[in-house]
Amino acid sequence: MKTHFLLMALLAIGLANAWGADPAIPTNAAAGSASAPATETTLANPPAAAPIALPGKGLAQHDFLYTGEYDTRNKDQTLSLVRNGKLVWTYTIPTKDPNNNLSEYSDIHMLSNGDIVFAYKTGWRKINQAKETIFDFQCPKDVAPNGADYWRECHSAQPIGPEKVLFMLNGTPAKLCLYNIKTGKMEMEHVMQTKKPDDPKSVHGQFRHVRMTRAGTYLIAHMDLGKVIEYDKDWKEICSCDAPSVWAAIRLKNGNTLISGNQHAWAREVNPKGEIVWQVNKDDLPGIPLHSVQELNRLENGNTVICNWTAGVKIPDWPTIVQVIEVTPDKKAVWAVREWTDPDLGPSSCIQLLDEPGVEENGDLQR
Repeated sequence: MKTHFLLMALLAIGLANAWGADPAIPTNAAAGSASAPATETTLANPPAAAPIALPGKGLAQHDFLYTGEYDTRNKDQTLSLVRNGKLVWTYTIPTKDPNNNLSEYSDIHMLSNGDIVFAYKTGWRKINQAKETIFDFQCPKDVAPNGADYWRECHSAQPIGPEKVLFMLNGTPAKLCLYNIKTGKMEMEHVMQTKKPDDPKSVHGQFRHVRMTRAGTYLIAHMDLGKVIEYDKDWKEICSCDAPSVWAAIRLKNGNTLISGNQHAWAREVNPKGEIVWQVNKDDLPGIPLHSVQELNRLENGNTVICNWTAGVKIPDWPTIVQVIEVTPDKKAVWAVREWTDPDLGPSSCIQLLDEPGVEENGDLQR
């Protein structure tokens, strides 16, 4: 009887220690709160395991420019520059502009001379490394066909050479524009098809990234139409494919197109016929769930870098999200970033790797 009692006591102590121990937290994970006192409830529902250790060298893996949409935790939105594993430079914009409209970073580009072009929903801007504004375009207030006042939006701004910027002006109607900063002239305005061209309430969901290709064609991610359509210089449709809620489409050097699925949480490569030749889905990366795939980068080594935004995750749980993942063609994660404390990089929408060969303003990078 005594032996039986002793065995039961030792077993109880062992179980208490096992459940009460704090799991080891990887260096790249956000620190959690202290463990709650052991109760019947906590014993029946033990805490979730700590996030997995991430592959790669963390912030030291690549130099990069980074930002994300809709960081509503803060009064300012932040654009971050990381070099040699350290956050070395930031640039902020107010979350609310002078008209009380939400501003958020949606597109970023560092040029070869260090200047930066970015879209921020209520406009687009070009700045230098001293944070001086070279040019600032602010989206105007407009009147919809139904007579309602609304504000236009800009979520895409692509440098074309050192002086021009291609930008999408969401609105009724939406317009794709090419502006020459040096001459101060608008060189192109083209009305784009949208799902609800007369509805000002649809403006926000019309477009995110759009791109002019190196061939001079226009590769348009029609978010509200759920399609990627490529147009020639005369606006004749070259090809199209279905892509629900598409956030971005990138023409690759192999002739295929890399597409992000936004809240559908996939990244896929399609050939000119629209056939899927490669894809990463929400749960394909063990321990790294995708929540919302926004910008993608295809690297020279064939790997793909994914920006994993916060869709569907409550703000207190954001630190569990892996913001950036680099995957090989065979879907192995070789680099990942989860930085929510020191530094707090915030949500992940856009990243430009600065150690990739090529000139951004010449369209050399596949992003």
